[in-house]
Amino acid sequence: MKGMFMTIENSIRILAGIMVLTSVALAHWVSPSWLLLAVFVGLNLIQSAFTGFCPAEIILKKIGVGGKGGSCCK
Repeated sequence: MKGMFMTIENSIRILAGIMVLTSVALAHWVSPSWLLLAVFVGLNLIQSAFTGFCPAEIILKKIGVGGKGGSCCK
């Protein structure tokens, strides 16, 4: 990681990865329906690449995550 601060882009990637891994674990141990969470995360990543609208970025910025660096969604 470059510099002292984590970028918003890295924060979003970490959040997406955690959500997908959580979804897979819950699908394995609780119910296969939890795979819909992984589908939602994937679709959101795809739409943000095309539209520039990224709800995770908005939420992370409001809670003060991101430090220096640009947006991954714009």
